[in-house]
Amino acid sequence: MNLTCIIVDDEIMSRQSLQHLCDQYPALTVGGSFSCASQALDYMAQHPVDLIWLDVEMPEQTGFDLLEQLPAIPFVVLTTSKVEYAFDAFQYHVTDYIRKPITLPRFKVAMEKVLDMARRVHTNTQPKHQEIYVKSDGRYIRLPFDTITHIENMGDYVKIFTTSQTHVVHSTMKSLEEKLGPPFLRVHRSYIVHLDKIVDIEENTLVVQDKVIPISRASKPELMNRLNLL
Repeated sequence: MNLTCIIVDDEIMSRQSLQHLCDQYPALTVGGSFSCASQALDYMAQHPVDLIWLDVEMPEQTGFDLLEQLPAIPFVVLTTSKVEYAFDAFQYHVTDYIRKPITLPRFKVAMEKVLDMARRVHTNTQPKHQEIYVKSDGRYIRLPFDTITHIENMGDYVKIFTTSQTHVVHSTMKSLEEKLGPPFLRVHRSYIVHLDKIVDIEENTLVVQDKVIPISRASKPELMNRLNLL
């Protein structure tokens, strides 16, 4: 399994050290190395990223500030010289937390955690069926995947739109993502779309049926990669 990562750290020596460690790991491709959060955010708006090696203390915006601006957080390994950020790291469900300076053995431990989690996610998101059943008026209705156009988040509920009707179901977007798999993609915090049902895409929006749906900055690179572009 190959992963694309970025390095975000305001210290040039730390970036160079991490680059050297990543280069020794064949499963990793370093997409970019950045000295501040804004540069990293600009990059992720155009490129898919599986893993972030992220410093906590940086000028202007901290590593946590960067995570706050991502609608979908990839695997994250926090790198810092201090231990007092461990609790905050836990709140963001980061994959690992490494104190500087980072040694090769500790780097390998973090990478094994990342790869193990990536394998689990990949396995869990493979579609086992080509339909889902939703409960409506005391009975379960079969919805083939190819009839679902998009799904909208409604707090504790989701609204599933099909080619002929809609269904409001008590569920979460995350749960649906795991059950649907390809060819569905979460293009925004509030929307999942069937890629085959997209009518057109313009800047940061797309159209499914007559619905204009926003595209988040973090989701757009994966969306464009998943499309058969000419």
